[in-house]
Formats: sequence, structure tokens, C-alpha cells
Amino acid sequence: MPTIESLLHSAELPDSPSPRLDAELLLAHALGKSRSYLRTWPEHEPSVAQCAAFATLLERRRAGEPVAYLLGQQGFWSLELEVAPHTLIPRPDTELLVETALALCPGGPARVLDLGTGTGAIALALASERPVWQLLGVDRVPEAVLLAERNRARLKLANARFVESAWFAALGGQKFRMIVGNPPYIAADDPHLAQGDVRFEPASALVAGPDGLDDIRLIVAAAPDHLEPGGWLLLEHGFDQAAAVRVLFAARGFTQVESRRDLGGNERITFGRWNGESPRGEQHAE
Repeated sequence: MPTIESLLHSAELPDSPSPRLDAELLLAHALGKSRSYLRTWPEHEPSVAQCAAFATLLERRRAGEPVAYLLGQQGFWSLELEVAPHTLIPRPDTELLVETALALCPGGPARVLDLGTGTGAIALALASERPVWQLLGVDRVPEAVLLAERNRARLKLANARFVESAWFAALGGQKFRMIVGNPPYIAADDPHLAQGDVRFEPASALVAGPDGLDDIRLIVAAAPDHLEPGGWLLLEHGFDQAAAVRVLFAARGFTQVESRRDLGGNERITFGRWNGESPRGEQHAE
């Protein structure tokens, strides 16, 4: 029978950027153990069923399926979240949005809206850090809302809730101290859509028109109707879209508009403050 060490040594994942890590995560999952167990017991001989399960996971990974979908979970912030193919996989760069939101509104009660919540990652990270905040996450996909609620219940975060809504459509006249979101922002013809993990992620959560800005335009236009005076809008966007997004914010009447850089040095999020007045008295419908 093969050992843990020999299974890891023979695992072939030539197209993965992190083949050893992927193999360890998948084998630990097949065994129902932690990665530290693999290092502690390298001579352990997994059962025939466990070896078969590992082989199946490797085959799916070689076909390009994301490790997070294979495991059914992904770490984000300080949380472990359930993930599924109808939601985006939370990524480390999005933690910048959480960090910035916490810095802009450092204390006191606040109502915060997370648009396109998916797994609930952003809303739940903020809820875990600010118990006095009330988080509302919305998503137009019913399965995503149910998934986010499962994550909330497992994490026991009573100050968050999730509802089905296409952006602001189901919110009526509700207003918030802060609105955050990681909307679709990839152009429809972007070649990256045919590469890597994104091939398996839902296109509706990735693609937003010819230039990738369709959803961001809608959100920027409608957000002031749901912001308290002095409230903030924070959005993640593509690495090369910051300048265009800043123009959208400023044209809508947001002030203190800035962009922040992600771990790779790219301008990844843009935020601005709403002071209650549209340029030239313009009215914007949702």
C-alpha cells in the first residue's frame, strides 16, 4: 500500500501554480485530516477508498477545477467559508476592501450593505470585526443567499443577515452608513476568462459588459439613494480600471475619492464619500 509520503511524491499537477500545496490539501481532505497530520505521519498507509478518493480529486484538479471547489471551503480574513460553484471563490486581494472599510468607519454602530455577497465573505468578515455593526448582504442568486446564510449560522454571527436582491432592487428606501461590494468587472472578451480557475466560476459574477464597468456604473449611480449623508461607497474593480472608476465616482458627486493598491501593487479598490448632493441637482434612478 502507498504511504502518505509516496502519494504526495507521485502526485502530478503540472499546470498548477502550487502543486505541492494543492496535493497536500487534497490528500488531507481525502483522509479527513489536517495538513499537519500529513507531516506527522508520512509513513501512514491510507485505505484503498482514501487512495481512490485522492486520485479522483487529483484528476479533477488536473482538469482545472479550483481547489476551493474540490474542498468545498476557502479561508478568507480570519474565517473558513463554505464555497460552491454558483459563487465566486473569495480571494486574498478582496481583504483590502475589508481593511479599508474598517479604517474608514472605526467605531460605533453602523448599518453596512454588501452588494453581490456571494459566500458572504465581506459581510461576515466585517461582522466578525465590528459586533456593533449590522450587516446586510444581498445577492440576486438564491443559492448564494442560502450559502451565505449557512456560513453566517456556522460562524454564529448574529449581526449579519442575507436577502435575495438584484443590487438595490429589493431594498426600498433603506439607507446605510457604508456600502461595499465586489461586483463583476471583467470585460466580456477578456482572454483571462478562458484561463485558470475562473473557467469554473460563474460568468454572471465575473463579466460586466464590453469594458467590464456596466455593473459598477449602475451601483455608483444608485448608491447615493441608499447612503446616509457622509456615508461611504467602496468597490473592488479590475487592476486597470481605477482611473475610470474614480471618474464615475466624481461625476456622480462623491468626494474624498481614492483608490488603494492590493498585494500585487495594483489599484484594486476605489472609495468615495457621499455628502448628499448630486452634481447640478441630477436625479438618478436605480
